[in-house]
Formats: sequence, structure tokens, C-alpha cells
Amino acid sequence: MRPNLLQLCFIGASAVLAGCSLLSDDAGQPVPATVERTDPSLGLVGEHLQMMRRLSQESPAGQAEMLRSVRNDFELAPTPLNQLRYALTLATPGHGGADTAMARQQLAAILATPGTLLPAERALAIVVLENIEQRLILQAENERLRQEAAELQRQRTSANDKRLQTALDENARLRKALDEAQAKLDEIARIERTITERTPGRIENP
Repeated sequence: MRPNLLQLCFIGASAVLAGCSLLSDDAGQPVPATVERTDPSLGLVGEHLQMMRRLSQESPAGQAEMLRSVRNDFELAPTPLNQLRYALTLATPGHGGADTAMARQQLAAILATPGTLLPAERALAIVVLENIEQRLILQAENERLRQEAAELQRQRTSANDKRLQTALDENARLRKALDEAQAKLDEIARIERTITERTPGRIENP
């Protein structure tokens, strides 16, 4: 997996939590600087990131097994946690089961329902979803460029084929004209021989 995805997930989740930790539960009252507050959901985020890292480093068979296990957990118990794990597995690039479109769908569904995720998990889901959106944009652009290149190549091939066919047609026309000219020359030579053969020899006067 590309290392920047995990880095983006960690940085994004940490940034959101850092912003949230500046506020207390009382409206507008800052938390005293001496009080340290640890969000328990950070531990879950660490587990999610570790799962994504293991998935990216596994063999193809191991990746398939991990995906199958996570998908089965989600299908048997479609809880927000299992849905998030499934979405993160699909969003992790570099394995045969990666599916950014399905990952986006799952993440969007989770984020559409407030309160289904802990703060750090929600921050992680947001970062991964934004990453997916950027990747899909790049994939669409790459596909557009690929199609344009293919169309340009097709046009060039078509133009080359037309030029080749034009050259072949011209060669055929010239050959036909040459054959016709040769036939006319042969006919003229035949007529001349016939005239020569039929003309009597001249008799000279004594």
C-alpha cells in the first residue's frame, strides 16, 4: 500500500481530535492545561491502521483471506464498527479485493448517520473518504487520457490505412495504364508486321 494513505489517516484523525480536545463538555469553557484527556477511540483507530498496514504487507492469499474474514464479519453483524473495518479494507490499495467505489459507498453510509462512530473513528473515516475521492478523480482523469490516446492512435492508424490504400489504388491504376499502353504498342507492332507481310515487293524498271 502507498505509505501516504496511512500517514494521511493518522494525521487527519489526530488533527480532528486535537481540535476537539481544546473544548470541554461545558459550552465555551476551555479544559485546564494540566488535565490530560485521552479519547478511548484512539486505540481503535490504531487497530484499524494496523489492520490496513497488515493487509498491504500480506501475500495475495493472505490478503484474500483477510478481506473474506472482514466481509463475513460485516455480513453476519453489520454494526458500524464492522462496516468501518470492511470499508477500510476495501479502501486499502494494493490488493486484488480493493474496491474504491464500494469503500466510498460504505463510508458515506456510515458518516451519514451521526453518532454511529466514536470521534477518532469518524475522523479516520472522513480522511479515508477524502483520499478515496481524490483517487477516483485521478482514476477518471487517467481513464479520460487513456481514451484520448487510444482515439488518437486509432485516428493515426486509420489515416495510415487510408494513405496505404490510396497508394495501393494508385499503383493499381498505374499498372493498369501501363498494361493498356503495352497492349496498344503490341497491337501497333502486330499491325505493322501484317502490313509488311502483305505488301508485294517493288519491281524495278530495266
